[in-house]
Amino acid sequence: MVYAIVRAGGRQEKVAVGDLVTLDRVAGETGSTLELPALLLVDGDKVTSEAEKLSGVKVTAEVVENLRGPKIRIMKYKNKTGYKKRQGHRSELTTVKVTDIKA
Repeated sequence: MVYAIVRAGGRQEKVAVGDLVTLDRVAGETGSTLELPALLLVDGDKVTSEAEKLSGVKVTAEVVENLRGPKIRIMKYKNKTGYKKRQGHRSELTTVKVTDIKA
């Protein structure tokens, strides 16, 4: 089984061909392709992790959908002072499908 560890949106994700991965928003329309930088490549028993050997590794993915994450509500409250503050946040996300890992 071939899989790779890629850097995506400030995090590292383990991906294999055919996986659907949700990342922070990536520039690109639905159906467009993008390339993810590989940090580690595992091909059966062979593990490649050095930067000069990984320069030839290409992990390509196709943008499936742009979406927004769940609403996160932040509430600040201080007792006896009447201080209340409410804030909300929704992350901009992109779902991609890994189409190919070339070594």
